[in-house]
Amino acid sequence: MGAPGDARDGPRWWLHEVVQPVSGVPQGRDDRRLIFAMGGGGFTMEPANPLLDDFVLSLPGTAEPKILFLPTASGETSAHLNAFRERFAHRTCVATDLSLFRLSETTRALEEIVLEQDIVYVGGGSMRNLLALWRAHGLDRILLRAWEAGTVLAGLSAGAMCWFAAGVTRSRGAPETLEGLGLLDGSLSVHADGEPERLPVWLAAVREGRIPGGWALDDGVGLVFRGRELERVVSSRPGAGAERVDAVAGELVRRRIRPELLLDDASVAVLGGRDEAVEELRRVHRLRRQMGRRGS
Repeated sequence: MGAPGDARDGPRWWLHEVVQPVSGVPQGRDDRRLIFAMGGGGFTMEPANPLLDDFVLSLPGTAEPKILFLPTASGETSAHLNAFRERFAHRTCVATDLSLFRLSETTRALEEIVLEQDIVYVGGGSMRNLLALWRAHGLDRILLRAWEAGTVLAGLSAGAMCWFAAGVTRSRGAPETLEGLGLLDGSLSVHADGEPERLPVWLAAVREGRIPGGWALDDGVGLVFRGRELERVVSSRPGAGAERVDAVAGELVRRRIRPELLLDDASVAVLGGRDEAVEELRRVHRLRRQMGRRGS
């Protein structure tokens, strides 16, 4: 995530290695509020690697969790919906999805649907559009109630940044900072390895004090928050990482985080630290950006 002396990072910064520094935080261990924020990965980016999604299902601690997918950020494309259904259809869970574009087909109240879930899983796409639609339907307030009641909130990309005070969106093309819901303190930048153009925008905003410090995540890396405290950092692939960045007296302090690898030794050997489907997806995303298509 950059090298010492990189001019885009400002005049000076320090880099520290952090190895799972916050696992087992004693404060608030009985807090039921959980958020799992992924920089990328899951069923839309790792079709051959279910580790992050299986980890999501384990978070509520129930035998057959109810999981609701919100594909709002992607415009509720059939590709995302089909990928979700394929990934979770044969797992031990009750999987459903909710369309805000077709609420006329829903006979139950949004609040009733959301509050009965063990997990709400938010997909990637446009963070700006996601927040606008949620607020228009009052879903932002419903999700806050669900979180406070113990529903696990999970998501990747736009579906991860939305929980923080701020993130870096590509909803209008070029990366720019955007205010989130603020359930979690700090900011988040995603796709640090797959879309590196986000990182300098985020670093500059943190250094200048326009957004609070926070985390940058590679694809495949996720942060588990209990309440507002970071409890665990995990990864679905070897080599993926994260960092915590803060501004101190106008200078950046950057601390690397080595995630807990969810892969066992046998899986590492098979995958070789690289998911070819993800690499192909990145190539497609780059081509779309060159053609002027808008991303998350």
